[in-house]
Order: sequence, then C-alpha cells, then structure tokens
Amino acid sequence: MKRPELLAPAGSFEKAKTAFLYGADAVYCGTGSLSLRSRSEVDDNDLAKTIEYAHSIGKKVYAAINIYAWDEYYEEIKKQAKMLNDIKVDGIIASDGGVIEIIKEYAPDVDIHISTQANTVSYHSTNFWHKNGAKRVILGRELNKEQIRQIIENKTEDMEVEMFIHGAICFGYSGRCFLSDFLASRSANLGDCAQSCRWAYNVYVEESNKPGNLMPVETDKNGTYIFSSKDLCLVENLPEIIQMGVDSLKIEGRLKTEYYLASVVNAYRNAIDSCMEDIEHYDASKYVKELEKTKTRGLTKFYFEDRNNKDFQEYDGKQYNPHYEFGGKVIEVGEDKAIIEIKNKLTVGDTMEILIPHKIAPYEFVIDKLWDTETGEEIDHVNPGKVGQSVKMKLPIHCENGWIIRRKK
Repeated sequence: MKRPELLAPAGSFEKAKTAFLYGADAVYCGTGSLSLRSRSEVDDNDLAKTIEYAHSIGKKVYAAINIYAWDEYYEEIKKQAKMLNDIKVDGIIASDGGVIEIIKEYAPDVDIHISTQANTVSYHSTNFWHKNGAKRVILGRELNKEQIRQIIENKTEDMEVEMFIHGAICFGYSGRCFLSDFLASRSANLGDCAQSCRWAYNVYVEESNKPGNLMPVETDKNGTYIFSSKDLCLVENLPEIIQMGVDSLKIEGRLKTEYYLASVVNAYRNAIDSCMEDIEHYDASKYVKELEKTKTRGLTKFYFEDRNNKDFQEYDGKQYNPHYEFGGKVIEVGEDKAIIEIKNKLTVGDTMEILIPHKIAPYEFVIDKLWDTETGEEIDHVNPGKVGQSVKMKLPIHCENGWIIRRKK
C-alpha cells in the first residue's frame, strides 16, 4: 500500500509555506492570467521563490496553465512554458490540447498533468493522454469509486492518477461553465470566474395567456440558491481511496486563506498518516470534527459513493462559519510574548485554539492579556486595520513562526 501525495492549493508564497508547514507534500499554483484562478496572487517571482523553497525542503510545486486558450493567448503561453521550464517547476497542469503541444515544445523537461477541466472519466481517455505525453491525469470530480477503481486497474502502469478529496464543487461539469461569462462577462474557462453559481436567484415564469407578464415562482426561505453546491469532503473514505492506489489527493482552494489551508491540510495530513499506520482501525470522526470548524458550506461526498446522490445542493448559500474564524498567525516568538498578525478582532477573554502542525487536536486557551506591538501598552482588544496589523500576547505553549491561531466566536 503506497502513501499518496497530499496536494494543497497555494495562492501565494506565504500560503505555500503554510501548506508545507502543516503537512502538504506538494502545492499547485496559478500562472497569472493563464490559470483558472487568475485572481490568486502568485506572480512569476513568487512562483520562482515558491519552487526554490519547496525543493529546499524536499517538496514539489505544480503550476497551472489550464485555461481553454484563444489564439491571442499563445505567445504568452510560450513565454510562461519556457519560464516554468527554466525555474524547474515539477509539473504543469493543462487541459487544452493546443496548450499541451506548446508545453511539450517549450517546457520539455517538465511533467504534464492533465487538468480536471479535461473531464477525464475513463481509462480509455487516461491512456490517450499518456500516449500524448502526460505523466498524470486529474480525474473528473463526477466519478464514483467503482469508476475510479476501474481506471486505476486499466490505466498504463506508469500513468499517475490524482483526484480531488476536499473543497468547493463547481456548478459546471468538471469546472467548465459559461454562466459567469454570460452574466458578468468574466469567463470561468479563462480564469476569471465570478462564482455566479453562488449567487441568490429569483425565478419567474411567463404566463401562457399573457406574454411578457412574469410571475414569481414561490419558494421557501432556502429556495434562492439554486446553483450553489456543498463542498466535497472524502476524509471518511480515505482507506478505500488509498487502497485503490490513487497517487495524489488534492485539496481545492487557491483563493482560500492561510487559516483554511492550515486547518484542512493538517486534518488530511493526520488522517493519511493514521491510515498508513493502521488502516483497519481508522477513525475519521476526529478529522471530521476539525473540518467542521473550517467549513463555510455543507459537506458532501458528491457522487463518490452513490451516482444517485442528490444531497449536494447548498440552499442556505452560506459563506461563513458560525462558530470559528481566523484569529491570527504567529510571526515572531519572543522570550515571554509572541507577535501575532491578526485577521479578526481579538479581545481579552476570547477563547482561542492553536493549530499544531502534524497534531490533530488543537491547543485551547483564553487570552488573558494583550499588548500594543508599537507602544508596549496593555490593551483590552485589537481590531484588524492596516495590512500586517499585529498584537503581542502570551502563548501557553511553545509555538513556531507560521503557526495559525483560530478564534472561537
């Protein structure tokens, strides 16, 4: 039984460091306007820095050029492919056949990973991509476990298989959607999705005998988020996924915060390690408990267990967690106090949790005192204001730079 790679999103160099700190084996990044998350803040310098750092600690970085490109994009794609080859990225994620041909020519030393956007849902398609130079295929999220198992049993032996195990599910098939472009002139297939499926909608019908007269469709209070889906969560299914022989387990979310990354990556890191140590007695409950503290929508297994599953619609349209939020990040540890970069209001008396890398149980404590970072004066609360706003506090255990602190609401 081989240990699968844990692959995390990284929308910036700092997020990549957080993902590695909390147990990711590899991260995937965007390439500016040429990936499907063009608003994530990885520029070429950040990407080069991320790759250099990752390689220094024995980790990997994959970069995405996974748009469906118009002809006018190809000169930029050639430059990006050559740049990625030069800075020794470990893999390029792509879905467009034309883009893949450019990668072969301009980045010959880099492995090609076929994006989930290519909606690979069969071993025939998997083997096609292998014959055309791919090292790895990222399966479509619409597959169930029997279909995934069949692909792994019938694929070319040295073709790697990657699958999503956690994160947002797009309304479009394998992430391919025209709704955003139609409603907001922001193409999801060119990296600028407006997430139109998360909006609230009112539905109207035209009366058959009165053309132009629109009547609202009556719905209850939960009936307005008609496209928004729950988030994928397969932590309970890790034993069978690992036993199938999946090579890489992927977490979605390049636009997510460091807090989200730390929480989710740490949960799956511990869960995978637990499976590898004693798969017969694997207990997912403690990992689910941690993931519940981070979720902003309901969780679903989508089609993994049942092709007829209908329980993946998020009618509440929720975008926040009512119980926990990002408190801050340790940026400097002193002899008696630590400096915390704050992300939400912190007040004396707040209950906090320190997320400890490679340990599933966070350390809970209550803030008893706070000090202004600049003046050293004792204060009773601090609000996030300018970028990098910080505060001094005493921490109950030894912490390291980069550790994340969660606030209980």
